[in-house]
Amino acid sequence: DIAYAVHQCARFSSDPRSSHTKAVKRIGRYLLATADKRIILQPNSTSFECWVDASHAGEWNKETAPVDPATAKSRSGYAITLGVCPILWASKMQTEIALSSTEAEYIAMSQAMREVLPMMALMQEAAEMGVLPAAEIPKIHCKVFE
Repeated sequence: DIAYAVHQCARFSSDPRSSHTKAVKRIGRYLLATADKRIILQPNSTSFECWVDASHAGEWNKETAPVDPATAKSRSGYAITLGVCPILWASKMQTEIALSSTEAEYIAMSQAMREVLPMMALMQEAAEMGVLPAAEIPKIHCKVFE
């Protein structure tokens, strides 16, 4: 739940402002206040799922767009779970500018699949060696399909 806030602060680590210092302190206070909160994960299956989403030009700013084209980039996010346990997640700015929300979703899905395919091969190898039970066919959740 803090990944986005930490990422936004990390983007400005080479040239931080006082607002970034305040944000980092707020993140620290949040972590201290929620230290007793926990998520208990109890996997009950070998389901392998990938959740993908994108924000099309979510940081676009009309005033700064002429001098900062990076504001037109979309953000990709994905989480990969085994059972119900998250094993990999990411939130990244896309490297190219998407011209539509559908294109942003497809770019996000492509980024996620670059992580899913090697994991599928790893899980298949682990199943062949008897380390893990055979995993189910991965389920991909993406707004493009909804």
